[in-house]
Amino acid sequence: MIEVLHTERLILRPFEVSDREALSELFAEESLWWFPLRRAMDGAESARFLDRVIAAYDSPDPSLHAVVEKSTGSLAGYTGLSVPHFLPEVLPAVEVGWRLGEAFRGKGYATEAAKRALEWGFTSLGLSEIISIAEPENTASTKVMDRLGFAPGTFTTDPSMGVSIVVRSLLVESWRATR
Repeated sequence: MIEVLHTERLILRPFEVSDREALSELFAEESLWWFPLRRAMDGAESARFLDRVIAAYDSPDPSLHAVVEKSTGSLAGYTGLSVPHFLPEVLPAVEVGWRLGEAFRGKGYATEAAKRALEWGFTSLGLSEIISIAEPENTASTKVMDRLGFAPGTFTTDPSMGVSIVVRSLLVESWRATR
């Protein structure tokens, strides 16, 4: 179910086992996982994440893309679509999300990558709505949601972390109107 996608500056491709080392380096950055973990991931956690994402490619559900910077070939992080199983109150739903390493932030990559993931979801997958979830204090992510056209959201609590989160949605009609 996952395709290789391109933007002007990025390649969004399936993760591969060979991404393990680069992904572990990114996930060792505390700021990458500050929301929601308030800490970095260790190597074992990064490996489990990668294994789960790769295994999900055999599922009918959409999954995450590795984000690769075209100019350098460097793994910048991830974006993509996934089912937010951790938040049963919003199901059925598909969420768009993103995480980028420090060296790749502030360049518009999160917006560029998520915009392409939304296009994939609305056109190739035929979705009628995509949600995005963030902690309200994560202003970088909420600004990306604003740029992507997500409607103001509803607040709830992440049941696994006990923190406040906002769930915002984007309907295909609204997405088409802003293209």
